[in-house]
Amino acid sequence: MPKERKLIELLVRKRLTLSTAESCTGGLLSHRLTNIPGSSKAFLCGIIAYSNASKTRILKVPKSVTKAKGAVSAETAKLMAINARRIPDASIGIAITGIAGPGGGTKLKPAGTVFIAVSGKKKTYVQKFLFSGNRLQIKRKSVDKALDMILKEIK
Repeated sequence: MPKERKLIELLVRKRLTLSTAESCTGGLLSHRLTNIPGSSKAFLCGIIAYSNASKTRILKVPKSVTKAKGAVSAETAKLMAINARRIPDASIGIAITGIAGPGGGTKLKPAGTVFIAVSGKKKTYVQKFLFSGNRLQIKRKSVDKALDMILKEIK
């Protein structure tokens, strides 16, 4: 059974809701979730905040954070997840921000650097990953890891 099906079924069974905030994955997580029939019972919304301006305007990530820490950072991912949860009043918010490549990376944050944050009502945590592969592979690996993180959180 695909992870996204397992997640939707678990969310529905536990009467939980989920919202996403995606940057480098461009809506791939939301796409996979909404491919599951009945996902609207648990999936509230997906926000694709690709630009720094949209992270600030829509997800309320202060410009000072993206300027000091970067759009690809633990701090930005955490705020994205918190506000992805708060804006639609979901039980859980998840955020993905990273550099899918092949360009855009630096020595400190090479292509494949991804931060994923999960925010529940009581806690928010962030993990950093360094994925390899081409742009699509990095996006897919990011979404797979995000699904793993949410499943672990709600089990």
